[in-house]
Amino acid sequence: MSKKVVTLAHYYCQPEIQQMADKVGDSLELSLYAKECGADTIVFAGVRFMAETAKILNPDAEVILPDAGSTCSLVTQTDVGALKAWREAHPDHVHVSYINSSAEHKALSDWIVTSRNVDDIIASLYADGKKVIFSPDRNMGAYLNFQYDYGMPLWSAVCEVHDKFNQSALDEAFASVAGAKYLIAHPESPLPVLQQADYVGSTSGMLNWVKSFDKEADAVIFVATEDGILYNMGLARPDLDIRQAPIYAGCQCNSCPYMKMNTIEAVKRAQAGVGTRIDYLSPEAVDAARLPIERMLEFSKRYYA
Repeated sequence: MSKKVVTLAHYYCQPEIQQMADKVGDSLELSLYAKECGADTIVFAGVRFMAETAKILNPDAEVILPDAGSTCSLVTQTDVGALKAWREAHPDHVHVSYINSSAEHKALSDWIVTSRNVDDIIASLYADGKKVIFSPDRNMGAYLNFQYDYGMPLWSAVCEVHDKFNQSALDEAFASVAGAKYLIAHPESPLPVLQQADYVGSTSGMLNWVKSFDKEADAVIFVATEDGILYNMGLARPDLDIRQAPIYAGCQCNSCPYMKMNTIEAVKRAQAGVGTRIDYLSPEAVDAARLPIERMLEFSKRYYA
């Protein structure tokens, strides 16, 4: 009996990689898809923490990452020992962690959140009288503190791609457009950028915002996130003028170097069984990391039903 091999690609991968995939989407969406379709082997064209999440949710499947170097600055900027000490220094707080984190990080968390459900989950915790510490994304946490005045202690890591967006470059870009202009942004961007945005949300949320755009036909839409999603936005709405937000004057060129390690050759090798296997997580580590994810999934099932 042949094994079912499923290739997953994140929106931030290059278009030719997306075209090789069985499913394109956000990281959690992809891992859940693999579970639903009963994949025996998962080739995950993304970054390592995404492949780890796929293994956590599909422990019996073989998970292969095309390139061993495809990591994430939110992971590399987080020392797990220091994180453990930080959590222990706040014993009366609930530790909420963004899904863009390592398996070890997840295992030290009480809740995992995505950029789609983070507002609702943290609001629910505060409504229940809890106090929260948030990791690893400092920018996302700062935006939540700004919006809701939580005063949450924050971990200090950032996404090196989103952190490059800045208000002065945006001001210049906006000034160069005579007509209507809009900014949509991922919450991993710095607070001044998010304060200027017409919409802040997940990658899928931004894509859906573009799909449903029904305002000025000649408007310019600036997008503050990794450039891979502009391919999907262009496919969905070729009639719109969609541009990546600049990171400095004149530059609309902000790519994740780790996502771009998923080359055609690397993905083909992974599909043939050659790549980095996510086989180093112990059953205990997988179970510990799965628990806060399951809390999130159960919350979402109830809250968004």
